[in-house]
Amino acid sequence: MNDFNKIKLLILDNDGVLTDSRIIYDNNHLESKNFSAKDGLGIRLLQHTDIQLAVITGRASKILEKRCQDLDIKLLFQKVRNKSKKAEELLKELNLEWENVAYLGDDWNDYPVVKRCGISAAPADAFPDFKEKVDVVLSREGGKGVVREFIELILKEQGIFIETLEKLISYLETL
Repeated sequence: MNDFNKIKLLILDNDGVLTDSRIIYDNNHLESKNFSAKDGLGIRLLQHTDIQLAVITGRASKILEKRCQDLDIKLLFQKVRNKSKKAEELLKELNLEWENVAYLGDDWNDYPVVKRCGISAAPADAFPDFKEKVDVVLSREGGKGVVREFIELILKEQGIFIETLEKLISYLETL
């Protein structure tokens, strides 16, 4: 049985997790992506805990950089070919072990991390064979609140959801 109480770092993939997996280019070769505001509030919720957040993605995107800036996500790693190696480097830097990692990914390029981390999850719209490899299949799709769903699950399993929600609400009232 996986121990949610050991989770100290949440690592997210981007395309298919933070986004709905579509990569849209217009006639001027400009890229656009769809992010969920619900996920954004979930990330804000997580920031009122001791759990750190990182995004590791195989592609590079100015749009993702902007989204991470907007959400105060400091640990962003783009154009990463070997996500497991990058995660290993990050764990050493943060003085954490694999059992301390929760990972949310949606496809086979995430599997090297999925098979090593403490708790792994996939969105509802991940491919069926991949979903069989993770610990938790969430009910929401990528880019449609799946990050928030996983964050809330982690916090509820750790028994800190209500107190963290109260911290977030208090913070929002000071703005």
